[in-house]
Amino acid sequence: MKRIKVLNGPNLNLLGLREVNIYGDINLSSIKDNMTRISNSFGWELVFKESNHEGVIIDEIQDCMNGFSALIINAGGYTHSSVSIRDALAALKIPKIDVHISNIFGREEFREKNLISPVCNGTITGFGYLSYNIAMFALKEILVKEDENGNI
Repeated sequence: MKRIKVLNGPNLNLLGLREVNIYGDINLSSIKDNMTRISNSFGWELVFKESNHEGVIIDEIQDCMNGFSALIINAGGYTHSSVSIRDALAALKIPKIDVHISNIFGREEFREKNLISPVCNGTITGFGYLSYNIAMFALKEILVKEDENGNI
């Protein structure tokens, strides 16, 4: 069984309350429920985490070395500022997808700098909560190809 970790960074616990005009009115619990339904349909185990603390996020990334098949990460504001999270992701040898609810390239200039995207398989940005669902389907394709190539 594939184990997928979904890791959410700072302020994502405030989804549904915070800047609804940008992030929508869906909360993180609803995103988790949607992803769990998709995960179950794929026969995967989903581990869903959130932290406002950089060190905890790094620990969760490193924990992925213990039997996880892939990681979906929304590092929130750390996307634009954390070399340490970027380095932890670079050390992780499983598929990784960088996810953002808003289109970070269509917002403030400082958000256009994405430190973690270069060490991920891809970035999905700007589709609201659907960015997470799209990441699940992208991962399915990546993991199927790895299985076919005997990499897992």
